[in-house]
Amino acid sequence: MRHFLIFLVGALLFAPSWAGVKTMGTVTTVVDGNTLEINTSEGPMRILLYGIDCPEIGQAYGDEAKARLEKLLLNRQVTVDLIKQDRKGNHYALVFTDVGEDPRIHLLREGLAWTVEDGSAQDLEPYRSFAQQKRRGLWQESKPTPPWVYRREQSMLEPKGR
Repeated sequence: MRHFLIFLVGALLFAPSWAGVKTMGTVTTVVDGNTLEINTSEGPMRILLYGIDCPEIGQAYGDEAKARLEKLLLNRQVTVDLIKQDRKGNHYALVFTDVGEDPRIHLLREGLAWTVEDGSAQDLEPYRSFAQQKRRGLWQESKPTPPWVYRREQSMLEPKGR
């Protein structure tokens, strides 16, 4: 227990200053099924929905995922709970509508998203499983290609520079 407390205190001391910060803003752009641009009082932010991965644009169900997220969030006021930042400076966050709806749940239940590859979103897995059992969205396909596999395949097709 003592080691856990020491770890916890250390993690909190060295955590990035934006982690766990909540802010509000208006969704100005939906880039794809799990990426938003939000205008906040701190300025514009690019947000990736934490814990899910939607098909890419150009991939089966990518356009549907984007359209669904636009319907749920575009031009709406949202609350953003920042979780972490990637190497490109994008923020992973939980996003909630003004009435407390979580768009990740909608996307998962409709078969328009996977839970993330690393398994860190086990709390979302029942929603993905529900869509798969009901054969909704991408789960209508016999072997849908996860977006992380699709991205790797696409990067292998790109010409390599010298």
